[in-house]
Amino acid sequence: MNGGNNMRGVTTAVLAGLLLCAAPVAVSAPAAAASDASQDLAALYNQNTDLAFRTGLQHRLTWTGDYAGPFDGRIGPQTLRAVRDFQARNGLAADGIMDDAFLKLVISKSDAARDAVGFTQVTDEATGVRLGLPGALVAPMGETEVGSLWRSDDGGIEIETVRFSKEGYTLDGVFGVLSQTGPGKTVSQAEQANGGFTIRGHEDGREFLIRFSGRGADLRGFSVAWNADHADAIAPYAEVAAQSVEPFAGEPRSGDVGPMARLFESGRAEGVAFGEGERAPATKEATPSLASPAPGFDSSGTGFVVSKDGWLLTNAHVAKACKTVLVGELGPASKVVVDENQDLALLKVDAKVGKPLPIVAGKPRLGEDILALGFPLRSILADSLNVTRGNVSSLMGLMNDANYLQISAPVQPGNSGGPLVDLAGRVVGVVTAKLNAVAVADLTGDIPQSINFAIRPDAAARFLHAHHVAFETADASLALESVPDATAKVQDSIYPVLCLGSN
Repeated sequence: MNGGNNMRGVTTAVLAGLLLCAAPVAVSAPAAAASDASQDLAALYNQNTDLAFRTGLQHRLTWTGDYAGPFDGRIGPQTLRAVRDFQARNGLAADGIMDDAFLKLVISKSDAARDAVGFTQVTDEATGVRLGLPGALVAPMGETEVGSLWRSDDGGIEIETVRFSKEGYTLDGVFGVLSQTGPGKTVSQAEQANGGFTIRGHEDGREFLIRFSGRGADLRGFSVAWNADHADAIAPYAEVAAQSVEPFAGEPRSGDVGPMARLFESGRAEGVAFGEGERAPATKEATPSLASPAPGFDSSGTGFVVSKDGWLLTNAHVAKACKTVLVGELGPASKVVVDENQDLALLKVDAKVGKPLPIVAGKPRLGEDILALGFPLRSILADSLNVTRGNVSSLMGLMNDANYLQISAPVQPGNSGGPLVDLAGRVVGVVTAKLNAVAVADLTGDIPQSINFAIRPDAAARFLHAHHVAFETADASLALESVPDATAKVQDSIYPVLCLGSN
């Protein structure tokens, strides 16, 4: 096949250009492909070009926005369609033939797209993940509780690396959580393959892409989310990053044992609370300074409205020792009150908030159906409210602590401080912790299932009374409703909470 031999001969000449770094090199079109319209172009290219050439082509067409698929070097219908789409958009004959004009133009266009975002490869020390970043558009914001964060100046782009290794998660379990749809969230693709998964979708006005891989209990990946203002630049970048990320390129810093590596510290739930950091004084009142907040966030959680004058309730381990506490889109809390002994905190917000959630008097009933609402795994779920269902499995916490409930509703990092509500929308607890299944298994040889904890409503009410917060007591006669209806009653009063810069 003379045309095929000609293509193989020019592959070496154009390879450097197609592999992202060199200037265009003039080539000749394969004669057989150009003259014989019935020739199977896919077979021609696969049989007579190098794998590196084909992989580079897919890489290039991803930067131009024409290809969204694996960099597997296989020229099939998807790659040929991308070639034809590129040709049609750029005034070339849409015949799938990779001639001199096509090669020069695809190199030029892809170089321009790559250079516009300042694409550069980095290895994240917090997770060991190696990925490309759009360095011209985002800046490092520091480490999170599970990885690292990069963000654009306007907040329209967020990129995060994530690693779970000590929490006992499985790849299937994380996939199940992240692939769920919900209010304001749609999933356009959720695919598991080759020891990992990819999820694409739209959430709260932003597109997102999540890519994860796993080696046993070591799960690593990244997410990128962007709004419409950045779509032209970031959508191609996200596809390139997803196909080229190396989750296990390096090892995290030695001594990094994860945010939930300890089981118990004092016989209560402190050692298994989400987002633990350095201890703050037992009780404090502070007005956060916005002069020089530290980049990134040291912990995240959830808070909910408890009074008409802007007080929200959350966990102490979410808000303690923070230079600034951000409450969703409401901005920084103007006042923070923390009581570590009860693991409760109050946040004052000087903005319009949702209706206060009523708190039941006393305690819920054993076995009662409950919902845990919050913002779990924020590093990869963005700001989507998550709802899980379970029941009250014990009216006591660890070591028979009467300030806590044991619940079966699944909770994750970021749920801390969120409300536990019954099916009438009444607050029956404050989510605070989950038992570390890995640590318990090490101690007992058995893996515990669905053992999580919440602060009892009577303990929360005492805390609110002590700080003179005018909260509402729930009406005990309210009828129970469906899960969607109960969620709808409370969802506008629940906010993500970020702790910026530990003191």
